[in-house]
Amino acid sequence: MKPIREAAQVRRDNPKWVAGSLAFGVHVVFVLLLVFGVSWQTEHPAPVMVDLWQSLPAAESHPVAIKPPEPAKPVPAPEPAPTPKPVAEEPPPPKAPDIALEKKRAETERLKKLKAIQQADDRVRKDAALAEADALKKTRDKQAAEQKQQALLRQMEADELKQSMANESAANTARAAKQAEAQAAGARQGALAQTVGKYRDLISATVRGNTRLPDNLKGNPQVRCLVKLLPTGDVVSVRVTQSSGNPAYDAAVVRAIERSSPLPLPAEREARAAFVPELSFSHRPQE
Repeated sequence: MKPIREAAQVRRDNPKWVAGSLAFGVHVVFVLLLVFGVSWQTEHPAPVMVDLWQSLPAAESHPVAIKPPEPAKPVPAPEPAPTPKPVAEEPPPPKAPDIALEKKRAETERLKKLKAIQQADDRVRKDAALAEADALKKTRDKQAAEQKQQALLRQMEADELKQSMANESAANTARAAKQAEAQAAGARQGALAQTVGKYRDLISATVRGNTRLPDNLKGNPQVRCLVKLLPTGDVVSVRVTQSSGNPAYDAAVVRAIERSSPLPLPAEREARAAFVPELSFSHRPQE
């Protein structure tokens, strides 16, 4: 069994050695062809002959004939150069696209567009939020102004109602006071009239008691006198303002008034003012 394995190993190693030999031979042939081609194309330079002189040769002294200048020939006008035709430049051949670079650029553009769209959406949302907040603020301010105005109106109505009630109460109080005052004045006037009437009757009774009627008096004549009095009731003077038609009766009444001095007067100043300083006194014998 062992020799068979060695033979198999030799057969397996022979292809590697043959391949290596062939590769080496190909390289040798390639080097030879390269060397031969370079040497075959090389040109050898031609030989150059050089003459060396010890000194320059002497110039010959022969007269030189000077020829007259020939007339100048007309120079023909140069023909215009033909306009060169534009050479169409061939476009450079398209380069093979770089797939990775194109993908990167496309992704960058896509991200830029997404970012721009997102920024636009953010601006729109921000503007909408600001507009909504502004509208809400305006609505709240309007509601607050309306509430303030309504509160002011209610306060004004309450003040007006309060003032109206106060005015009405004051008017009622004034009317009540005026009515009470009128009633009091009426009461005072009634009392005053009653007092004045009482003292007039008292004065009439006093004068009647001091009157000596004449014998020839007929009927119930009336005599009116103006009596000047002091606050004490003392009679200052008596003057007949309306005669009864009977001089004796008139004189009897005047004497009776003078004998009745001082006349009785009320203690109240207002009641006394009806008698002082002058008293209009009328007298009938049968009253």
